Amino acid sequence: MMFRNKLVLTLLVAVGAASGGVFASEIRLNSGGRIRGTVLKETSSSVFIDLGYDVLQIPRSQISEIIADDTEADPGSATNEHITDDLYRTADLVPASLEEHARQLGEGVVLVRSPGGLGSGFIIHPDGYLITNFHVIENETQLTVSIFRKKGDAFAKQKIEDVRIIAVNPFTDLALLKLEPPEGFALTVMHLAEGRAIKEGDAVFAIGNPLGLERTISKGIVSKRNRAEGGLTYIQTTTQINPGNSGGPLFNARGEVIGVTNMGYLAAEGLNFAIPIRYVIDFLKNRDAYAYDQDNPNSGYQYLEAPTRLNPESPDFLWSANNKPARAVRPAMPAS
Repeated sequence: MMFRNKLVLTLLVAVGAASGGVFASEIRLNSGGRIRGTVLKETSSSVFIDLGYDVLQIPRSQISEIIADDTEADPGSATNEHITDDLYRTADLVPASLEEHARQLGEGVVLVRSPGGLGSGFIIHPDGYLITNFHVIENETQLTVSIFRKKGDAFAKQKIEDVRIIAVNPFTDLALLKLEPPEGFALTVMHLAEGRAIKEGDAVFAIGNPLGLERTISKGIVSKRNRAEGGLTYIQTTTQINPGNSGGPLFNARGEVIGVTNMGYLAAEGLNFAIPIRYVIDFLKNRDAYAYDQDNPNSGYQYLEAPTRLNPESPDFLWSANNKPARAVRPAMPAS
């Protein structure tokens, strides 16, 4: 039965893709809930809707209304786009193939280089703001960003040297940079998956520059949506993350950024991690608190060592309000 269900879902997806009829629709339920996705098939008893990471069968008896868009949506296109005042944007992206995502999103993933090494990043605003990891630019001030522009069937690399550090948060390993794009240069902006649920088993993929190998795409699944490490929670994924991937985006099946890749185990297969997008959104909303100080490149807190005790005697005294030592009154001990 399980094999039959998987076969039916595969056939439905194939039929929907072959027919070219990809329409984003909103399913309104009798309970008041709403589900948005791509309707693959309708029967007298059920509606099959593609959520991007799974196909859902909804009984007709549970549906109060189906609202379909008047125009056909292109795979990977955005609907209900919301542009915030905090430099990021969200949207409901139409599910697409990995090949289509790579074609549409490739120009929005960049190579960040400093004298000390290299990493990845992704554009979040058309004015040139981008996100990367703090450890990619830590203690560095001379940064360059390479953007890959689509020319025909190939990508051409263009290096931009006018790059500024805007804000950093060492604790969450995030940095906000701003590049100055050439005049007339239209940047490809990534959409963040704010409020989008993440589940174990969801299909995900990453685009980055592992070991300097530019525009490398790797795919996997979410192994654990909230793995605790060092006081934070991370998305654990089987998507391969290597040095040079740091700071790049982790996408869901819709092409929305759900995390920022930042670490993995070199000696183990499939143990890789990404910073959840909620930390990125909080960082952007409070970016003035994390504003970069060029006189203090780390721009973070540091723990100071506790002062040594000046009085070598046993600390069995109290300090009074006038800072003069006063002997502590010890409680009476019971007789032995």
